[in-house]
Amino acid sequence: AKNLTSFLTTCRRLCSFLPFLPLCSATTYFCNLNSSFHLEVKKQSEREMILSALLTSVGINLGLCFLFFTLYSVLRKQPWNSAVYAPRQLAKQTRRSQNGGGDEEEDDFFNFDMLLPSAGWVRRAWQVSEDELLCRSGLDAVVFIRIFVFSSRVFAIGGAIGIFVLLPVNYLGNQLSIDFYDLPNKNLETFSISNVNDGSNWLWVHFSAAYIFTGVVCYLLYYKDAEKLYKTLARVKSQSSQQINKRDRLLGFFRGRDTDVSHYEQKLEDLERNVRIEQHSLTGELPNTSVEVPAAFVSFKSRFGAAVALHMQQGVDPTEWLTEEAPEPRDIHWSSFSSSFMKRWISRIVVVVACVALTILFLIPVVLVQGLANLEQLETWFPFLKGILDLTIVSQIVTGYLPSLILQLFLYLVPPVMLMLSSMEGYLSSSSTEKSACTKVLWFTIWNIFFANVLSGSAFHQVNIFLEPKNIPKILAEAVPGQATFFISYVVTSGWTKLSSEISQLTSLLWSYVTGVFSSNDDEEIDVPKLPYHSEIPRILFFGLLGTTYFFLAPLILPFLLIYFCIGYITFRNQLLNVYEPKYETNGRFWPIVHGSTIFSLILMHVIAIGIFGLKKLPLAATLTVPLPILTLLFNEYCRRRFVPLFQYYPTESIVKKDKEDQNRPNMAEFYDKLVTAYRDPALLPVQYARNSSSLSSPLLNSQV
Repeated sequence: AKNLTSFLTTCRRLCSFLPFLPLCSATTYFCNLNSSFHLEVKKQSEREMILSALLTSVGINLGLCFLFFTLYSVLRKQPWNSAVYAPRQLAKQTRRSQNGGGDEEEDDFFNFDMLLPSAGWVRRAWQVSEDELLCRSGLDAVVFIRIFVFSSRVFAIGGAIGIFVLLPVNYLGNQLSIDFYDLPNKNLETFSISNVNDGSNWLWVHFSAAYIFTGVVCYLLYYKDAEKLYKTLARVKSQSSQQINKRDRLLGFFRGRDTDVSHYEQKLEDLERNVRIEQHSLTGELPNTSVEVPAAFVSFKSRFGAAVALHMQQGVDPTEWLTEEAPEPRDIHWSSFSSSFMKRWISRIVVVVACVALTILFLIPVVLVQGLANLEQLETWFPFLKGILDLTIVSQIVTGYLPSLILQLFLYLVPPVMLMLSSMEGYLSSSSTEKSACTKVLWFTIWNIFFANVLSGSAFHQVNIFLEPKNIPKILAEAVPGQATFFISYVVTSGWTKLSSEISQLTSLLWSYVTGVFSSNDDEEIDVPKLPYHSEIPRILFFGLLGTTYFFLAPLILPFLLIYFCIGYITFRNQLLNVYEPKYETNGRFWPIVHGSTIFSLILMHVIAIGIFGLKKLPLAATLTVPLPILTLLFNEYCRRRFVPLFQYYPTESIVKKDKEDQNRPNMAEFYDKLVTAYRDPALLPVQYARNSSSLSSPLLNSQV
């Protein structure tokens, strides 16, 4: 009995270092097997399975990436796939031909090179300058690509430190060497900080690395990216002039080849008559039908006058008259135009409650995914699968590939839900709605993917952890290192494969084939998509958080992240030039979200470092790490005062200069005339039925502004 107690005590100590082997599995193995030798062999194979499962996941995703990129390099050459892989150019050609520019002859003859994969698109995407990208895709696209540039620089330097300095130090430790068996040489735990001996002086290398990495991130964040974006934004704001976008039409209908023209003409005449009656009722042109709207757009003859009115309180009650900068006409969210202060305030409270509820409910699939990563728990839930799970290839796929894949499928539902909730908050512009959704998706991802996987237990237990601040460093230090394997698998599954599917656009390609079978109108307007920043930016920033957090804990994750950022840089430059077209602009307002997420990642790394050094019995290093988050927060406050105001308002110097330039422009009278109708509600725009010989291919309802 004494030996049994001693043995179980050893198992408990072992399980504190092996997060994938809970205490119950150690007891079960001892009871079911006849000797400690059998126990040794069984547990060694269990640990080897974790490494092989990771390699299986990497191999599967590498194969998928190679397949998708090869398919893209071939499919993009086919002329009939232009609507999928080059909709921007195709839409431009269509508009040119409709405006009388003539149709360009298509080169449809077969060429054998069209069937051979090539990488010419990589060179073209690489060679485009930032100014050209700004001209073609807007400032938001520049900010988006700048995230990849910043992250690549950070993790190139961090990866060099982690792989060539920290990784050998971790591997040379012997903290995880147990008397009754040796861990496999290629076990992932041997490359993490968990393998460094308690109280070892080698931990000062990790301490120094944390300071160096923080300095590198802050330097790149300020000088290489924030300062450059600040200058770009200042140049854009000083040179840009208000442009009124013309609306070519309000609504378009398209016909097939065989239609009864007179029948549809009569229907459209009736529709036009009903629309005009409804418009007259809204504008009060009909008796007793006037509708008063408690909101309006006010135009000024100078930008300086508009700025003064914007920053002045209009009434005694600050909630009675509210002023905010008007978005550009194409960016207006008309459903929130006349929302009152009270309605917006209540809506935002409801949305916050809904987001919290969604975050808690999402823990259910997260718990199920955690069960897939643990074979013993999975066999307990589904005992009839025990025979199948004993197969090596099945266990490797289940533990190394399926958890990240299933979690990613659930995450696909989050961005559209958050965008819908943000649209209910009453923002006047679609860009503000998307920016709010981006923030929600980011923090939802950080909580449910990072903290929910790191901190075991119920949602109440997770919240209770943060209610005891003094224990946060210790708890995170104990929990975070054990999830390195899962997050490496998550990077290659959610990151690499997402980029390959993004470039191949298989879903859009299949949809174009299906719709092409049932549609015979070759003159249909090309629907050029918009890049969903609210879903893509949080994914990139979350990978940055993983790299920052695991920089000194498990540096083996850094090469996988660096590959992701490098591939993403080329992939999205290509997509922004050929596929996505900006529908509206936030004027670079996504960058403060990037900055805030980076600072949060650094603070999280510092908190974990304090806990790690405390657990590793190096209290002096833990104490000397405390100033690091304080200095980081001071740096953040300086950057907030230095850069954030330019993202929010136009500087007086720029608008006064622009007003003086406008005084000498001969076309300002024409500009003022267009300004009268630029912000008219689309429901009130005049409609006109085009009765001409080309009515089969022309928009049936249109408006000219």
